[in-house]
Amino acid sequence: MIAAMMTASNLGARVTGWGFVVFTLGSIAWSVIGLSSGQTNLLATNGFLTLVNLIGVWRWLGKQRAYEDGGKSATEASRRSASPTLFTASGIAGMPVTARDGTSIGKAVEALIACEDAALSYVVIASSGVGGIGEELRAVARADLSFASDSLKLRREAAWFQALPPLADGDWPPAPE
Repeated sequence: MIAAMMTASNLGARVTGWGFVVFTLGSIAWSVIGLSSGQTNLLATNGFLTLVNLIGVWRWLGKQRAYEDGGKSATEASRRSASPTLFTASGIAGMPVTARDGTSIGKAVEALIACEDAALSYVVIASSGVGGIGEELRAVARADLSFASDSLKLRREAAWFQALPPLADGDWPPAPE
């Protein structure tokens, strides 16, 4: 259960990777029980799960962690420069969003980029709800946002944001309204 919570929480490559380590330890333990008790089905199932979990460890503590570390190092170097200019594109998801008056709006969940010029078209922002339950998603045009290396600021008041129409699940517009 601990490993499942670690991998499902989506708290970054390290937490997910260590979740796979816990899964691996569990599947090895069950393999030993299967071997010592003669339960070949238990041994075969958990032997396969051990292989899958080791791939998860390699993927999340190896490759994905390296990707995240590279992006973080570029962001940190930018933050230390005279004028910070970088943050990771994948890092936009989860960034807090505040309105011009300082009111917390919610968090960014996705950014949509135009194919023809690779310009950011709009950001989807989740508001309300707890843990994704009851949240409302709204599309905010790039022109209505200011970016910092660890947050987004709406260039308008919170009431303007709340007046935007909520997005339907799975049916997002090709451009913001």
